[in-house]
Amino acid sequence: MKSLPILTAALFALAACNSTPKAPEVVDTNPDPMAKELANRAPVELPPAIKADKTMRCKDNSLLYVTFFEGNKLAFVRTEKAGAINRLTAPAAGEPLVADGGWKMTGTPSLITITQPGKGSQTCKS
Repeated sequence: MKSLPILTAALFALAACNSTPKAPEVVDTNPDPMAKELANRAPVELPPAIKADKTMRCKDNSLLYVTFFEGNKLAFVRTEKAGAINRLTAPAAGEPLVADGGWKMTGTPSLITITQPGKGSQTCKS
């Protein structure tokens, strides 16, 4: 019971403290020299998200590793699992994806028709 007055006094002392500052602390007062340019810049377009990453078996029994992206305007195609990426792009969704060297691809993540350099057109499915 003797500790009750001490506990009460401690609670009153803590209640009297004001833990919030009266004004925010200013760390830097220098104006941003690029504030106007940043406010007037064009919006930034983020890269598309990955829609599907598929291993596809083609009609000639070869494998293709295809990464499809949202928006249907970009795909990465590899002929080997750790091989070089061939970036196929289309100007608009629904148009064939193409790349330099003779690459052309149409289709969905479950079934594609692809033309590779030095090969004819063939279908591949996942």
